[in-house]
Amino acid sequence: MDIIASYGTVLILIAAAVGFFMAYGIGANDVANAMGTSVGSKALTIKQAIFIAMIFEFAGAYLAGGEVTSTIRKGIIDAAPFADIPELMVLGMIASLFAAGTWLLMASFLGWPVSTTHSIIGAIIGFALVAVGTEAIQWDKVGGIVGSWIITPAISGFIAYLIFMSAQKLIFDTDAPLKNAKRYVPLYMGLAGFIMALVTIKKGLKHVGIDLGAVEGYALSIAIAVIVGIIGKIAISRLKIDPQADKQMQFNNVEKVFAVLMVLTACCMAFAHGSNDVANAIGPLAAVVNIVENNGEIAKKAAIAWWILPLGGFGIVAGLAILGKKVIKTIGEGITHLTPSRGFAAELAAASTVVIASGTGMPISTTQTLVGAVLGVGMARGIGALNMGVIRNIVVSWVITLPVGAALAIVIFYVLRTAFGV
Repeated sequence: MDIIASYGTVLILIAAAVGFFMAYGIGANDVANAMGTSVGSKALTIKQAIFIAMIFEFAGAYLAGGEVTSTIRKGIIDAAPFADIPELMVLGMIASLFAAGTWLLMASFLGWPVSTTHSIIGAIIGFALVAVGTEAIQWDKVGGIVGSWIITPAISGFIAYLIFMSAQKLIFDTDAPLKNAKRYVPLYMGLAGFIMALVTIKKGLKHVGIDLGAVEGYALSIAIAVIVGIIGKIAISRLKIDPQADKQMQFNNVEKVFAVLMVLTACCMAFAHGSNDVANAIGPLAAVVNIVENNGEIAKKAAIAWWILPLGGFGIVAGLAILGKKVIKTIGEGITHLTPSRGFAAELAAASTVVIASGTGMPISTTQTLVGAVLGVGMARGIGALNMGVIRNIVVSWVITLPVGAALAIVIFYVLRTAFGV
């Protein structure tokens, strides 16, 4: 208890620094996933993608980041065994952030799209095992989260497959692809607008003091979807396209239309990602701040301090801008050849899955969701369209993330215990 009283401010400053470091790692690795499909399909340049991600990642983290934060903070480990030794919880959370951030940085340098959720959960489990023992870990919660890592890529892959096949059937495999694109693409835009609006209204606005009921939330989302669809229709009608062109030229022009759509889904994915994954950086940080401010008492319910969400948002943006390019290449170009229509199907499917998970408070892996969606699009064209070597490397990096996160956290935890004399 003494170190919390003596070093309270120091501990909060250290936690804030490693929380920013972790958010930086998320930006470098995970945001690249969100933008990889847009860049790989040539719908956006790297600079444009980074600019869009900065705005929407920050908005997602700041407006809608609270819902999942509570799950990471209170769900993985049981606070009860730490009640008499809260300083171990504080040092453990700092160690977890530092460990997970370190692994994300290493993976980003190698161009591996790993899971930030895996990283932080592995780190938290690692420190809890050596600090208190197996009884501190909520194994049923961990089991549910591990289950979600298998289920969510499957769900997003299936949704991506359906969206891509619907575009093939309604647009590409018809006699007049251009005419049908002008008819159906605004509907896809409306769907993307609906998904993005729903997560903002249902989960985001609560944190800024606006709480709409279910009926009003859905009604407003539908209204926004209609507006987005109309804007899309106007934007597409302005594209200069020759309707008399041959079929190959028409296909190219249809992809131009989907490129317009990709910008919307890139925004959608960045927002959904910010709302879901900022929790990995700010959950443990919020836990440290609350324990210190309550003089060592581990509170069941804890308000997030006003400065924590912006800190997470800024960290994500910095990581993306400085180190995001390598993982963008892996996702956008390494797994399968992407065109705007394929990238759109993958991104919208991934955003939909993330939104569903964020709404239910399940800390899923955005990385695995998006890779699942890209695989779904690739599978729609046959197994030969997939680069199995890249996929194998990605899967190996996923498997080692949990144990690496745990091992790093254990080492850092022992260093901190020695440094603070606990």
